[in-house]
Amino acid sequence: MLTKSDTYDGLIAGFRWQVPDFYNIAADVCDRWAEADPTRVAIQNRHRDGTVEEITFQELRRRADRLANALAALGIERGDRIAILLPQMPETAVTHLATYKLGAVALPLAALFGVEALEYRLGNAGAKAIVTDMAGLEKLAEIRDRLPELETVLSVDDPAKAPLPGVLGLADVMARASDRFETVVTRAADAALMIYTSGTTGPAKGALHAHRVLLGHLPGVEMPHEFLPQPGDRFWTPADWAWAGGLLNILLPSLHFGIPVVAYRAEKFDPEEALSLMAEMKVANTFIPPTALKILRAVERPRERFDLAIRSIGSGGESLGREVYEWAHEGLGLTINEFYGQTECNLVLSSCAKIGVSRAGAIGKPVPGHNVAVIGAEGEVLPAGEKGQIAVARPDPVMFLEYWKRPEATEQKFVDDWMLTGDQGVMDEDGYFHFVGRDDDVITSAGYRIGPGEIEDCLIAHPAVALAAVVGKPDAARTEIVKAYIVLKEDAEPTPEMAQEIRLYVRNRLAAHEYPREVEFVESLPMTTTGKVIRRILREQARAEA
Repeated sequence: MLTKSDTYDGLIAGFRWQVPDFYNIAADVCDRWAEADPTRVAIQNRHRDGTVEEITFQELRRRADRLANALAALGIERGDRIAILLPQMPETAVTHLATYKLGAVALPLAALFGVEALEYRLGNAGAKAIVTDMAGLEKLAEIRDRLPELETVLSVDDPAKAPLPGVLGLADVMARASDRFETVVTRAADAALMIYTSGTTGPAKGALHAHRVLLGHLPGVEMPHEFLPQPGDRFWTPADWAWAGGLLNILLPSLHFGIPVVAYRAEKFDPEEALSLMAEMKVANTFIPPTALKILRAVERPRERFDLAIRSIGSGGESLGREVYEWAHEGLGLTINEFYGQTECNLVLSSCAKIGVSRAGAIGKPVPGHNVAVIGAEGEVLPAGEKGQIAVARPDPVMFLEYWKRPEATEQKFVDDWMLTGDQGVMDEDGYFHFVGRDDDVITSAGYRIGPGEIEDCLIAHPAVALAAVVGKPDAARTEIVKAYIVLKEDAEPTPEMAQEIRLYVRNRLAAHEYPREVEFVESLPMTTTGKVIRRILREQARAEA
C-alpha cells in the first residue's frame, strides 16, 4: 500500500514494492477476508427490479470453493484456460476466484463481443471450459463445432433452454460439490489471467498476466482514489468486468481492500440510470471511462437532481481532455483523477488531486513503483517538452508476462528494457505526462504532426457536438488533412452550415493547421467493448474516399 503523504515527492520516497515469492489472488481477496472478517460485505448485487443481494466474504468463499471443486471434477487442471463470458454479476467474481484457486488461467470475455471475436479468442487461447449465460450460449451455438478444445460449457441460466447440446447448469454442478477447497499454492509469477487487447489496430493479442498483477495495480488504484480505503468507500463502474478497467481497476482491488463493490447488469450505458444507481447505492468511488463521462455531460444539474456520495472518480482508457475535466468541477463538484495504462501494463501514470497532482489536459505523473518515460526511436529518454513514445521500464509487477503464442510480438513490444506502449506523449517541465495519440492515430499534415486528442477535446466543447473522432485523410498536397466524424446532440441539425460553424470553431480556438477541413456527421462512432473509438475503421473509410 501507499504510505499516505501530503506531497507527491513524499509518496514516491515512502514507497517500496513488497511482492512475495508466493501469492495467489483468490487467497488474498477472498480467503483472507473470509477468515478475518467473514460477515464483511464483498458484493452488493443490485438487480433490475431494485432489490439488492448482499454477499459476504464468507459466502463468496463458499461459492468459489464449490465451483473450484466442480471444475476439478470436470477435469480442469492447473494452467487450463477458463473463459468467463458474463456481465457484472456475482457469478463472474465467483468464477474468477475458483479459477485462481485451481491455479488455472481466467479468460475474461466481454458480453458485447460478436461471434467472430469470441471464436478467435476461445480458439487462440485453447479454452477448456466456459461459464456464460443464455446470450453467450446463443453466440456459442454458431461456433461450438469449431472449438475442439472447449470441453465444458456451464450456464448461469437454465441449461434445458440452451440452444446447443451438452450444456451444464452452473447452479447444479455447484450444488453437488463440497464448499471446502484448499486454494493451490502459486508463485506470484505464475500465470493467472489473460486479457485480449481491445484490437484498435490489428488482431487482438492475449496479454498473459501473473498473480502479481493485482499487487502491481494497487498503487495505481490508491492514487486516483485518494488513499483507499476510507470509511464509507464503495466501488462501482459501468465498465465491463471483462476489461482490465473493470476487473483490475475495480473488482479485484475492491475485494483486496475489503471494500463492497456494486454489481449491476446494465443493458447499455444510460447517464440518468448511472447517476441514479450511484445515488441509490451510495457509491463513493467510481471508474468511469472518458466516453461515458462525455455522455454524462448531457445530464442537466446532476448535483441538484441526484443525492450523490461520490468521493473519487478515476478515468482512463483514452484521453479525458480539458473540457470534461472542467465540466466535472462545475457539474459534479469533483476533480476527475485521470490515469493511464494499457492491457499489457496498466495504471502506471495517475493524478491525485488530494496531494495537488492534477492538471487539466494532463494524464498525471508516474505512480510510485513505476519507471515511466518518453523515449525516442533508439530507446533514449527524451527531455521535457520533446514528443516521443511513452514507455515503461521492466521489471515491473504490473507488466504482462507475454503475448500468448506470439513470441515475436512479445519481443517487438520492447526496446532494451523499455516496454513500448505505442502511444505518443510529452512530459512537461513539471513532470506531467500529456497524451498525444496512438502511433497510428497521429496525423501528418503539411509537415505538422497532429494528435487527435486536442482537436476532439475542442470539438466536444461546441454546444452542438455530443461525440467526435478525428483521423487523417490522404491528401496529395498536404499528405493528410484532418477529417472529423461528429455525433450531434439531439437538438442539432446536420447541415452544411453546421459543418462550417464547427470547422471555424476549432480553427479559431486551436490553429489553422489543426482544424478539420472535412466534417462528416454520423449517428454513432465505432467503439471497442471498452468504450474506445476505433479510429482504424474511420481511417479506412477516409482512405477509401480519397
